[in-house]
Amino acid sequence: MTEKQGLYDPAYEHDACGIGFVAHIHGIPSRDIVEKSLALLQNLSHRSAVAADACTGDGAGILLQVPHAFMHRVCDPAGISLPEAGSYGVAMVFLPSRRADRVACERVIEASITDEGCAVLGWRDVPIDEAVLSSQTRRSRPVIRQLFIGRKGAERDVDINSSFEATLYVIRRKIEAALRAVPSGGDCYIASFSSRSVVYKGMLRPDQLAGFYSDLRDPDLASGIAMVHSRFSTNTFPSWRLAHPYRFLCHNGEINTLRGNLNRMRVREALMSSTASRFGGPLAALLPVCSENQSDSASLDNVLELLTLAGRPLAHAMAMLIPEAWEGATAMSPERRAFYEYHASLMEPWDGPAAVAFTDGRQIGAMLDRNGLRPVRYLVTADDLVVLSSEAGALPIPVDNIRAKGRLEPGKMLVVNTTQGRILDDEAIKMQLGMVRPYRRWVAEERIDLETLVARQGENSGELGEEQGGRRQLEGERREVTTAQTVPLAVRQRAFGYTADEVKMVLRPMAEAGEEPTGSMGNDTPLAVLSRRPQLLSSYFRQMFAQVTNPAIDPIREQLVMSLAINLGPQCNLLEETAEHAKQLRIAQPILTEQTISALRGVTDPSLRAVILPALFPVAEGTRGLEVAVDKLCLAATRAIAEGCGVLILSDRDVSATHAPIPAPLAVSAVHHHLIREGLRWRVSIVAETGEAREVSHLALLIAYGASAVHPYLALETVAAMGRPEAVGEKPHGSDAQEHYIKALDKGLLKIMSKMGISTLQSYCGAQLWEAVGLNAALVDRHFTGTPSRVGGIGMELIAEETLRRHRTAFEDESVARLDPGGEFQYRVQGEHHNWNPMTIAKLQHATQGDSYSTFREFSALANDETRRQSTLRGLLDFVGRDPVPLEEVEPASAITKRFCTGAMSFGSLSAPAHETLAIAMNRLGGRSNSGEGGEDPTRFGTDRNSAIKQVASARFGVTAEYLVNASELQIKIAQGAKPGEGGQLPGHKVDAIIARTRHSTPGVTLISPPPHHDIYSIEDLAQLIYDLKAICPNAAVSVKLVAEAGVGTV
Repeated sequence: MTEKQGLYDPAYEHDACGIGFVAHIHGIPSRDIVEKSLALLQNLSHRSAVAADACTGDGAGILLQVPHAFMHRVCDPAGISLPEAGSYGVAMVFLPSRRADRVACERVIEASITDEGCAVLGWRDVPIDEAVLSSQTRRSRPVIRQLFIGRKGAERDVDINSSFEATLYVIRRKIEAALRAVPSGGDCYIASFSSRSVVYKGMLRPDQLAGFYSDLRDPDLASGIAMVHSRFSTNTFPSWRLAHPYRFLCHNGEINTLRGNLNRMRVREALMSSTASRFGGPLAALLPVCSENQSDSASLDNVLELLTLAGRPLAHAMAMLIPEAWEGATAMSPERRAFYEYHASLMEPWDGPAAVAFTDGRQIGAMLDRNGLRPVRYLVTADDLVVLSSEAGALPIPVDNIRAKGRLEPGKMLVVNTTQGRILDDEAIKMQLGMVRPYRRWVAEERIDLETLVARQGENSGELGEEQGGRRQLEGERREVTTAQTVPLAVRQRAFGYTADEVKMVLRPMAEAGEEPTGSMGNDTPLAVLSRRPQLLSSYFRQMFAQVTNPAIDPIREQLVMSLAINLGPQCNLLEETAEHAKQLRIAQPILTEQTISALRGVTDPSLRAVILPALFPVAEGTRGLEVAVDKLCLAATRAIAEGCGVLILSDRDVSATHAPIPAPLAVSAVHHHLIREGLRWRVSIVAETGEAREVSHLALLIAYGASAVHPYLALETVAAMGRPEAVGEKPHGSDAQEHYIKALDKGLLKIMSKMGISTLQSYCGAQLWEAVGLNAALVDRHFTGTPSRVGGIGMELIAEETLRRHRTAFEDESVARLDPGGEFQYRVQGEHHNWNPMTIAKLQHATQGDSYSTFREFSALANDETRRQSTLRGLLDFVGRDPVPLEEVEPASAITKRFCTGAMSFGSLSAPAHETLAIAMNRLGGRSNSGEGGEDPTRFGTDRNSAIKQVASARFGVTAEYLVNASELQIKIAQGAKPGEGGQLPGHKVDAIIARTRHSTPGVTLISPPPHHDIYSIEDLAQLIYDLKAICPNAAVSVKLVAEAGVGTV
């Protein structure tokens, strides 16, 4: 595996591949199945990547049942005596090419086997043919050998094969741990280690696999099942170990929530044990479950392997990992729903577009994620074969031999049980799973709905206790601070950095309409790290977003699969299932009101009760006080857990003249990662009670870094203060405004989740799908562990300084009711700096209106100075002095200007004169103007006002055949830099009759493009659109517009 280097990080490995299997319903081994599966694999070659040399593949592989007759024949000449089928294991091992390193790894492997009481039966060199490899693949090829392991003891029982599989799992995990201590151990990889299955794979093209492995061409090699995979990866260096299948599955898609999934698996390791002694002892030697520096598919395989070998049926484990969209499925049976409700307390979804084929060597199946954004087709033949593939027709079968066929639907599963000779459809599988345990009764008896507590509190407030009595703080953590009720609202708003612009232009529209306001796409203010004004810590983070192989989803269109529900409380042992596992608090959405936070404080159950930890630091201690306070907060969290609780409420409500708030993202993430390192994170959920969070992105950031819920008390007070008194009813003042505001926050959270193709808040929580811009490595590594941070920046001391600046402004004169003007959203004289300001705009207008080149030079000087005043990263760069290139080697200006292109600005965002002027200028220079996504007036076609580049965006505004054929280049816009992961927005007041006619829309109606193209959810879909565009305009180049981000790579 290639190590992290430069801008490459193995954490960003992604795949978009072809999967399939061929299986006999009764598991009867045959050579025909192997040959059919290899033919299927070759027919999926277009779903695999190949290098520029046309020979180096991204990866291909096949998983087979251990072919006992074949193995017995080929092992005899090597002096290896094999026992009966099922009584030995086969390890497929990739070893270092250097002999000394190889011998060292083999000794480690053999020692680990004998330490567990098993026998090393012998090594076999796997015959290969290097002639099919490219020179690059040949150089990286490992030595490939098979090792045969004899089962320990002679005992027999009904589950002896399963226990032997568990023994082999233990041995392999111990081998992997031992290899980490060997210098060359990183070059050793075990592709499979099982008595049931064996994997042949490598950095190959699908058509090279059988040519490379001679075994696969042998007539005696037979199997009852065969699972194949062709790999098309993005942002990755191909390698032998990254090829699929893995030991239990192969995967087409992405796990978008991987960072959070891995963090939570680390948390669960602290409490996992095997009560059935299936693994023969404590699990400590087998941890971590998921190895470092591997792909998302490999991590998913690791967890599936553990769950299955620990005793759960294969389908059960898959339904836990990738559950269907059950939250809004009103027609689902109660038992089936209870299965998912119960397991939501054990495991969050591994969310993202995914088609997964899986097998344990006896059963084989496939399933789709809840969105169903990866295709899977299957058919059943009259001679009892089941063929499944990423697309129909991948394996030609005579029509008269097809008994049944179909496609997997979103969230559905298909399993072939070869031991029972049955095909189980989704309904049969899920019905069976729902009856394994009394999940319905467990959930009904143990789980608590917070809404029920709120309703009960309203009926009888004394039942939950008075609010102040319910506010538990650890002994020694109480401070003599001014209560929030005695500090004026405006003072607290200033302390948390509220601005007049923010209240007017963000909070008010949310409180009045229940929607986020639409606005300009661009942002010409400085980066937070370069701003001269104190910035919230959340301003130093940028959302990550999905592109191409891993598409954003449309939260409106996909509403049925989206969910904001989440559980609060401790988790129990993942490897067990008891009623105690269901004892958690359920909340329908993560924004808590005063009523819900009060009900949460009043929970008296010792395992679920809430403890409040003040997230404050003393002003008198200055900038050094923040780091000390954060460390104390982390220690207080540890003590609270030791004394017994299920929820930690990190609260800055008691901010005062003597105590400033710890920035909420810092408080949440610091405690989150501290508890992970301490192995205690499973014991509690974190709730942020903060005055800092008010915008959607603020809350999303807190949830992404570990908060299960947020109580934005100051934002709720602010919107209530601007609400109108209700004329009727018993609602308190401002409650309608608060309801609208929470509705807007919920919609915004769904939109942010959907940018990364994530459907459930449970998966988004802790997923850390943000990158830091302007924070130093020490801060990020300790408190925001695993967050990409490319440029460095400020640390704890400057964060404290900015917090204290806001605090001084708030409390130096508490009688002042006016907020800072802000200026983030529009230019203010005393507000934030804007690159486009009255000076630059006036100079440009005067230059163009007066046709004055001298005035234009003045504008140019001002604009260039904007890059030097440290408002952008590029403004910090300068040219390195060097000897000039001889003039005769420089291209003429006419050749250089041919490469000029304008930005993609649509007609609508720009006026017709501005849009047409850009086109005229570029055409005269020989460059190309870009139409943007708003279409173009047909009267411009064939004139010098025609844009050479025509954009095709998700809403297809103005995209007609006439529009397309008048282009020199067609650009498919996947994402845009101004609002990555979102579609373009044009407010209704700008949509006049001409713009509406050009876009084929209605005047006065706001136009919002959906986040994804509704016909592009995979590389194959993108290829189809490129083909269609080339068909209508063969002479036009076709380009794809992506947005630069951490981890973006080639497609």
